[in-house]
Amino acid sequence: MASAGPTVAIAFGGGGARGLAHIHAIEALDELGIRPAAIAGSSIGAIIGAGMAAGMSGRDIHRYAHSILSRRAEVAARMWRARPGTFSEFMDGGFRLTQFNIERILGAFLPAAIPQTFEELEIPLFVTAVDFYRHEQVIFSEGGLSSAIAASAAIPAVFRPVRREGRILIDGGICNPVPFDLIEGKADITIAIDVVGMPTPNNHRILNSLELVFGSTQLMMQSIIQMKLKTCRPTIFLRPPVSRFRVLDFLRMEAIMAQTAPLKDELKRAIEAAFLAHDALEHA
Repeated sequence: MASAGPTVAIAFGGGGARGLAHIHAIEALDELGIRPAAIAGSSIGAIIGAGMAAGMSGRDIHRYAHSILSRRAEVAARMWRARPGTFSEFMDGGFRLTQFNIERILGAFLPAAIPQTFEELEIPLFVTAVDFYRHEQVIFSEGGLSSAIAASAAIPAVFRPVRREGRILIDGGICNPVPFDLIEGKADITIAIDVVGMPTPNNHRILNSLELVFGSTQLMMQSIIQMKLKTCRPTIFLRPPVSRFRVLDFLRMEAIMAQTAPLKDELKRAIEAAFLAHDALEHA
């Protein structure tokens, strides 16, 4: 199917732990024998996309994530390894209880299969971040990979910004939650997976400040997505049901994967329909 058919590119959106649903999309492509011509990712989408671009299968990524996230002790041990190396590093920029160093954390959690540079990847990868002071999107596709992924996943109020090339960088999902515009024109069929979700009621409980920040960010991101869809629409755009999960619900991996399992078959059907439509146009 992949060898004789149209080319495919995929964009993985941001959404924290909700982005574990992207694994289903990769497994669907694997089962159809499709190797993307290009991958784009924001935040957790950049992390998952880097695994795929490095040659990991959906099954590989699933097993690796499960081996860590299903065991609280393993998560705790890796978080301990990601602690500041020195007191001065801990105090860097002031006393911070909520801003973790995302580069150290990713260093403790990312699989060894992910290389050091974009150039070592098997599939071209485009990673988004936001330059905080220049008020603009930054797209990484070459050079150091780990700092680019870290910048893309640097969620404000949780992780401290990443410094790279004289820039102060934060979460790429802030300005480009699902970066399907970055794969426009790079394949015959483009796929975008939106895992941003929306705030949902929680027994009328009073929300804390961090929940309000995350929920407001979701509203902003969905507005951005809707505006983008008016000018640049991917061939396939899917939204798995992730709204019941919070951005840091990584220890709920099993529930997230179960809730979003239909994404695999939904994507397969959409791809098959897109291939048929493409073939019909080719032979018209």
